[in-house]
Amino acid sequence: MVILLLALIVLGPEKLPEAIRRFARVYGEIRKMSTGFQSEFKTAFDEPLRELRETAQLTKDAVMKPLQENPTPPVVADTSEADPPQKDTES
Repeated sequence: MVILLLALIVLGPEKLPEAIRRFARVYGEIRKMSTGFQSEFKTAFDEPLRELRETAQLTKDAVMKPLQENPTPPVVADTSEADPPQKDTES
């Protein structure tokens, strides 16, 4: 509202309607360009993103399938309490 009042003061009542029409046209063109850019961006990246998602799903399935078939984890020996190797003292 303040901008419109300021424009009325600066441009005057004769030039204000034409200035508003020009602004509306420019704004419309910018929106069209923006929509076109968004559409092209989506088209360009849609296929690679789909392939990336499929690859991630295949990787996840490859990792999860063995875990689902054999739910018990393998036994790993605890080496933290093992005796350290002895040095040969015969010299």
